[in-house]
Amino acid sequence: MEDSLASRRVAIDVLTSCLDKGQPLDDALARHAGFDGHQPDGLSPRDRAFVRLLLATTLRRLGEIDEVLGLLVERDNPAARQILRLGAAQLLFLGTPAHAAVDTSVRLAVQAGAPHLKGFINAVLRRVAREGVALLGNRDPARLNTPQWLWDSWTASYGEEATRAIAAAHLVEAPLDLTPRSNAEFWAGRLDGELLPTGTIRRAAGGSIAELPGFAEGAWWVQDAAAALPARLLGDIAGKRVADLCAAPGGKTMQLCAAGAHVTAVDISARRMARLGENLARLGLSAELVTSDASKWTPADKFDAILLDAPCSGTGTLRRHPDIAWLKDEEDVARLTLTQDRLLGHALSVLKPGGILVYAVCSLQEDEGAARVAALLSRRSDVVRRPVQPAELPGLAGAITPEGDVRTLPSMNLDGFYIARLQCS
Repeated sequence: MEDSLASRRVAIDVLTSCLDKGQPLDDALARHAGFDGHQPDGLSPRDRAFVRLLLATTLRRLGEIDEVLGLLVERDNPAARQILRLGAAQLLFLGTPAHAAVDTSVRLAVQAGAPHLKGFINAVLRRVAREGVALLGNRDPARLNTPQWLWDSWTASYGEEATRAIAAAHLVEAPLDLTPRSNAEFWAGRLDGELLPTGTIRRAAGGSIAELPGFAEGAWWVQDAAAALPARLLGDIAGKRVADLCAAPGGKTMQLCAAGAHVTAVDISARRMARLGENLARLGLSAELVTSDASKWTPADKFDAILLDAPCSGTGTLRRHPDIAWLKDEEDVARLTLTQDRLLGHALSVLKPGGILVYAVCSLQEDEGAARVAALLSRRSDVVRRPVQPAELPGLAGAITPEGDVRTLPSMNLDGFYIARLQCS
């Protein structure tokens, strides 16, 4: 099979697994044998990059794509839906020549055992090529590409102006943020990156991460600038016993180790913990790794400090994971808040008196953030908030809430995080 068709075949399979079967995009890619560059018939690095770009663009612009297709197709055809979506993404947003986008889409239908769809797909995509851009001309991209439940919840929490800024930020690919182990200024220069006030090195997205200077020797690791904040809010932890609960994939664990703490990292996923161990080895760092449900795990001794990056809807990471917008809903948030409450309570039970707990979620949903901490404080008189001070977040004073918590937003060119620092008496 020629490369252009092979890459689009992988994209169709993955998009179907994602949107029709509910698999997260990264998981669907990892499970597809054709996407594995180590397999004899796997895609080349260039084709793998194209597949990622095509899928990310389709998911990021899915609202606009479906709007155009809805205007041009009288009746939805489930068998052709994902082929049309990928074809429209190429025509409307990637600048793919019309003949290439249409031809490969038609051939995909044949290869998928649906030759009867050839004429239908050809006709629809040719109309997209002719009329699609004009049909989108007076539409609202931020609104169209945001599911109704997310728009409503963000408007209630942040107001419509801020919601529109958040949604607009989701249409732009996130930069590549790196956390240096040390010598931040040196590595910013070597990597041709910008050193942010909080210590993160920022580069434009794209290229092979493994080929960048410093990767092999473990001088840095990939971590969004907002994701690097919770560990820093623990303060001086050198020599202290610190637990990183729900630790995988491990960016925060590596921060804690590099800061000189004696770290115990806990996560329920054996696969993700194995990856965490590999990353620690690459950096020459060590931690105690425990594969367990963090809400049930009981250590022999309590900890001086705990970092809890709780499982959440992940709606703060749509710039990097646009599939989340279409895979999650209000029921997921409600279910996850129960998990977050359980984890918070258990984390406090393994924290020494006077110890610090930093709670974080990469979610824009207030039910998963401020509401969880408010509920905790209302029922636990032995727990108090330790407000974050502007000097602790250079360049991000605007992210500190009136209560002293931290709320970053994609409109700040950061992932959306809620962070609270608590102390147990």
